[in-house]
Amino acid sequence: MVEAPQTDEGWFALHDFRTVDWDAWRDAPEHERRRAIEEGVAYLNSHEAVEDAAEGTSAIFSVLGHKADFMVVHFRPTLDDISRAERQFEQTALAEFTEQPTSYVSVTEVSGYVSDDYFEGNKEDIDTGLLRYIEGKLQPDIPDDTYMSFYPMSKRRGEKHNWYDLPFDERRELMSVHGDTGRKYAGKIKQVIASSVGFEEFEWGVTLFGDDPTDIKDIVYEMRFDEVSAKYGEFGEFYVGRRFPPSDLGAFLAGDAVPTSEFGDESHHHAHAHGEGGHHHGEGGHAHGEDGHHHGESGHGHGEGGHHGGDSDDEADETDIRGQLDDLNIYAGKPHGEDVYATVLYSEADADEVFEEVEGLRGNFDHYPTHVKTAVYEANDRDRNAVVSIWETASAAETAAGFLSELPGIVERAGEESGFGTMGMFYTVKPEHREDFVEKFGVVGGLLDDMDGHFDTDLMVNLEDENDMFIASQWRSQEDAMGFFRSDEFRDTVQWGRDVLADRPRHVFLA
Repeated sequence: MVEAPQTDEGWFALHDFRTVDWDAWRDAPEHERRRAIEEGVAYLNSHEAVEDAAEGTSAIFSVLGHKADFMVVHFRPTLDDISRAERQFEQTALAEFTEQPTSYVSVTEVSGYVSDDYFEGNKEDIDTGLLRYIEGKLQPDIPDDTYMSFYPMSKRRGEKHNWYDLPFDERRELMSVHGDTGRKYAGKIKQVIASSVGFEEFEWGVTLFGDDPTDIKDIVYEMRFDEVSAKYGEFGEFYVGRRFPPSDLGAFLAGDAVPTSEFGDESHHHAHAHGEGGHHHGEGGHAHGEDGHHHGESGHGHGEGGHHGGDSDDEADETDIRGQLDDLNIYAGKPHGEDVYATVLYSEADADEVFEEVEGLRGNFDHYPTHVKTAVYEANDRDRNAVVSIWETASAAETAAGFLSELPGIVERAGEESGFGTMGMFYTVKPEHREDFVEKFGVVGGLLDDMDGHFDTDLMVNLEDENDMFIASQWRSQEDAMGFFRSDEFRDTVQWGRDVLADRPRHVFLA
């Protein structure tokens, strides 16, 4: 008997498609149109703020072509929440001018292709990046300011090619190969796959998000050549559109371009409300991981996770630390007048293998204006590598961590250890003083070993530039780290560094 993979379900989803009766809209008195817009905006704002449920997310998209005019997407914890959201729209004056030509009901899921440990209850053995990926698949965010493509799909059950006749291991391998194609679009395309088995005619609903609509076309086209799609994929109608904030509903109905200000209206940020203690996946929502995008039964991969850089307590702590460093005349991470954030992951794989993978991801990261730098650093006296990605926002750094957690040999992420991880310290050394700097690090490292509360410190060297070095320390507490920064030894080191460094060092917070 062919083995069916286990599944775990998350939030329920409704893709609510609407057409507008344009004749009725044009003929309606101005006060009726105004009321419809006001009630429509109120409904959309309320649901983007998730005032109707404990957690979830919603958004509105324009839809091109004859199949619909706009689509409202809801993700909620229960099917009853979804039903209520749909019926509440019908109570608005806007609903009087719309019809519902189609809709799609589904539920987010992960399957046994993702991790045996996850389904066997051994969650303590699962990599933290994979856990963040799973959480992101089960409770997805909807990316801001992006194009969207939605389509349903099923696995073929024909006489010649029947997906459900294939052994489990063969299905897993096919999807792994499929995911290799999808990974090339990490940073360009985000996706949400939700199961509709038992709910709809098709078995899955796929929603793709991207800043460039041609990237959506390219990934669907390229993945059609993978065996898992070429032989076993069956697809329904495609819908394409663009997200816009609820405040632009009047402009949309008037035929104006939306979004009117490229999401300049801050009100749209209420879209991602996950409830108390919830998570926010930042810029970029979902990496393609191993599952590519449209093979349905979610293959193995690591995605993004919730960031801790945006919480008010963390921001207050960062401000306090920066202030203390500034009082000590220590540069505290404001290159070019902007705060930057770093995510650091350590790998025990071969440095060249890691670099090859990072180089591909870096090309995608460079499409984002918030990307500052991503590089691979090799430990000076230890057999491991550090992958460092620096961004202008904590959420972007956190999203990058999701992509980077898929790299080979990842063993841990800086900042996940107990205690206090200091800012990453990035130094560009004058070539003629490189050996002096390494020697000085050895001396300072010896001093650190004797300091109360110090766990370890690494000196890492950029594979592409031996004069670019990265230092990160782990301490028992923030106060222990600040004790070192206040010491005469550190002050002397900073003074000495002014002669050997080519640029001012960056002391960057770990995101």
